[in-house]
Amino acid sequence: MRKNNELVVQNTSNSVKPREENPFTKRKFTGFLSKIFLATLIVSICFAILYPILTLLPMVFTDLRDLGSPDSIWIPSTFSVNSIEFTFRSVMRGDITIMFRSLLYALTICFIQVFMSAMAGYSLARTDFKGKGLVFFLVIFVFLVPRQSFLITQYLHFKHFDILGIFQMFLGHDMDLINQPITLYLLAIFGFSVNQSLFIFIFRQFFKGLPIEIEEASLIDGAGFYKTYFKIMLPNAMPAILTVAVLAFVWAYGDTYYTNYFHTDGPYFGVIIDKTFKDANNWYINNQARQWFDTATTNDLAFEALKQASIITFLTPLLIIYFFVQRKIVENLDRVGIVG
Repeated sequence: MRKNNELVVQNTSNSVKPREENPFTKRKFTGFLSKIFLATLIVSICFAILYPILTLLPMVFTDLRDLGSPDSIWIPSTFSVNSIEFTFRSVMRGDITIMFRSLLYALTICFIQVFMSAMAGYSLARTDFKGKGLVFFLVIFVFLVPRQSFLITQYLHFKHFDILGIFQMFLGHDMDLINQPITLYLLAIFGFSVNQSLFIFIFRQFFKGLPIEIEEASLIDGAGFYKTYFKIMLPNAMPAILTVAVLAFVWAYGDTYYTNYFHTDGPYFGVIIDKTFKDANNWYINNQARQWFDTATTNDLAFEALKQASIITFLTPLLIIYFFVQRKIVENLDRVGIVG
């Protein structure tokens, strides 16, 4: 009888023994949840980025008479390129060279900014001179302070432009450079163009991260300061040059701030779009579209569709450029980071 009781107690104790958890199964389940969360986050971000484009394209390629129809929300019920045609006829005034001139202007500003910013960045990174800290502080200061703070000073300076009184001495008067294209180039030369202080900072940080032995070897071989810079250091700075060049080109091409103030009558595509599609021109734009495309009526969405078509046309060169250089940009972003 006692043995049977002991056996029952033993069986009971074995039955209530806690079960050990499999650590591998738990780790696998946690990893699966992490992947689900990451995939959901990526899809959400992609949707937030692509949603404006997904709603924009149907509006642009829908016939003006069908805008606002429930059948044309995601897929145009009647496909039309009237909005793109309106951009060519009204905004470009039938002259496609407006876009090419804007691209040429952006390319010129880009070249000036890269050349001047690289030289300034190299000087701040590799040379020692009195006031170097103050100069670098001013570069950061210009980047942090809103550019509107310098507008009045810059405008008056170019309105009464003179160099140490030389123009006043020989011509008897100063020069008025407002509404002249050279003003925009002078801003880039002196480091005040669109976000140029950021470009100087990028080059400074990149050159500071290069080994100093490169310059020492160049000096031993008999190369001077300028030869070392142009023949050795500048070719090694191609990652920074490419990154700055793309940013400078994009920002110069889309700039409407400096171009509006210093060269109002210039043939800049972005400025023309900005002037054409002011809210005050709503009635005029809609009436013009009705006459050209033989449309009896248009609603408020027509003005927005025509405006968005112009913006898509404006962005097309940038998208093409990005398609060809995006891989290089991604590869070089980590090489132009903040170092030192």
